Amino acid sequence: MHKAEPYATAIWQSGPSCVELTVPMQHYVILTNRKRAIVALVHSVAFLGIALYGLISGVRRLGVASAASAWTVAGVYVAVSFALAVLAAISGNWRERLYFAFCATSAAFGLLRQILGDPPMHFAVYVRIALLSCAVATGLGIVRAHRPRAGAAAAAS
Repeated sequence: MHKAEPYATAIWQSGPSCVELTVPMQHYVILTNRKRAIVALVHSVAFLGIALYGLISGVRRLGVASAASAWTVAGVYVAVSFALAVLAAISGNWRERLYFAFCATSAAFGLLRQILGDPPMHFAVYVRIALLSCAVATGLGIVRAHRPRAGAAAAAS
């Protein structure tokens, strides 16, 4: 017997008319409520700001003689890339999976830039900005998707 799929109602408004469509949708696994979605969105915006700062800063190639701080940053990129890839893999629906995939790919490009340095990987800054902008847009969609449920829960109380 198949498990009953949850349904979500999507409403599109164009001018004075509305179209309401009920479609099957998997549950969120990680960003399960509005608060978590907002925290994720704030992180995305913050890292987008850091990526924008990367436009004006340079990165030297990582080598044996590199400073400990450069190795620490590379280690952080490895950990963050791995953690975000795992979150993308276990995500519930396409929107949540896409959000974490954007973030994981952005972190991986940050790692590549940290390892190879500038100028060979300076384009990674632009890729990161594009990916994090997509993550912010997707995160806004996730927050908005939680809005009707939050309003319905408050009305039921």
